[in-house]
Amino acid sequence: MSHSTHSMPRRTMLGACALALLCAGAGPAAAQEAWPSKPVKIVVPFAPGGTTDILARAVAPELSKAFGQQFIVDNRAGAGGNVGAEIVSHSPADGYTLLMGTVGTHGINRALYPKLPYDPIKDFMPITLVAAVPNVMEMNAQKAKDLNIHNVQDFIKYAKSHPGKLNMASSGSGTSIHLAGELFKSMTGVSMTHIPYRGSGPALLDMVAGNADVMFDNLPSSMQQIKGGKLVPLAVTSAKRSPALPDVPTVEEAGGPALKGYEASSWFGLLAPAGTSPDIVKRIQQAVAKSLESPDIKEKMQAQGAIPSGNTPEEFTRLIASEHVKWAKVVKDSGAKVD
Repeated sequence: MSHSTHSMPRRTMLGACALALLCAGAGPAAAQEAWPSKPVKIVVPFAPGGTTDILARAVAPELSKAFGQQFIVDNRAGAGGNVGAEIVSHSPADGYTLLMGTVGTHGINRALYPKLPYDPIKDFMPITLVAAVPNVMEMNAQKAKDLNIHNVQDFIKYAKSHPGKLNMASSGSGTSIHLAGELFKSMTGVSMTHIPYRGSGPALLDMVAGNADVMFDNLPSSMQQIKGGKLVPLAVTSAKRSPALPDVPTVEEAGGPALKGYEASSWFGLLAPAGTSPDIVKRIQQAVAKSLESPDIKEKMQAQGAIPSGNTPEEFTRLIASEHVKWAKVVKDSGAKVD
């Protein structure tokens, strides 16, 4: 009798101990499982309407579906993407603030800006490359017609006989759009006046209005205006032609010997602040990769001229490292400056 009354509390105690141990063991895992328990912000470091923005808005609803929480796009334009990148670099590493980084913020800017407010390598954890895109050298269709410019050779001829007369719009100093133009200038010896905007969106408005003459825009943000006949594509900046514009030559093909080896493509990918849990990073990467496999999204992106990726954090990290080397050389060789 006394034995059983004695053992009861002991058994309860053992049970309680086991439960406590189980809970302690589940601690970190349970905490991780809880992500995301509130909306997640994707910072786009450019104005709405550009490719960075278009791709972020393509991926955000897919992530919202995958995780059952809102993924909200937050545009923070300025300084060639540096304003938005800096905000994310100083955000808590808890998986609730992500960056849609670009070849500008994570490949070019370190070589171009004497004082960068963030370290593109140390301050971030690469998640996945979302897409790679060619840039397209384009003019306002009416202006090209008026100036009798039908191809890259015509453009070079006109620019050389009218030095400084043409202006070149970009989505900001140090973006691939700016650098693609600088590389073109340095290889051909033409002079154009650079006008940086706070993103492709505002630059395109001026291109369509005829206030800007030429732009080396990321293909997805210009596709609609090219299809609508407002802008005329002279060449794509990638090594190969774009399946989205198969009849448009590459700059190298169109430009003759002076432009041999010309290549200046762009890419866009998600990054988190350094120190973010690798588990969260992996979950986001897998969700993005899965959504980019869906025929609907794939088709949409390819029609816009983007090549979807969804690669691993390790692959994306290697890409960023190699891009630093490549663009440092382009910046040096082209003599590009921040205006």
